[in-house]
Amino acid sequence: MRLQANEERGGVRRRAKVDGNQAEIVEALRQIGCSVQSLASVGDGCPDLLVGYRGRNVLVEVKRAKGRITEDQWRWRNGWVGQAAIVRTVTDAVNLIAELKL
Repeated sequence: MRLQANEERGGVRRRAKVDGNQAEIVEALRQIGCSVQSLASVGDGCPDLLVGYRGRNVLVEVKRAKGRITEDQWRWRNGWVGQAAIVRTVTDAVNLIAELKL
């Protein structure tokens, strides 16, 4: 795993790991008309994706079927008061957009 400088903290952190299912989830969201921006490089528990649809936004954490939320991700979620979700499959992602009525 490559390391990158984290100038803000004056240290070094591991490059963000992207789950293997993220590319297919991004593609599916784009196919239904969503804008998708990767936030994986932000780190500090921030979700993987910013998804926009019909003028609304939701932050999305992508996990594999048995993937677990890290301590940083729990900390981030506990402090966030906006819309955020975890998806594991393309179906989860498409259903999220429908359920949020974005």
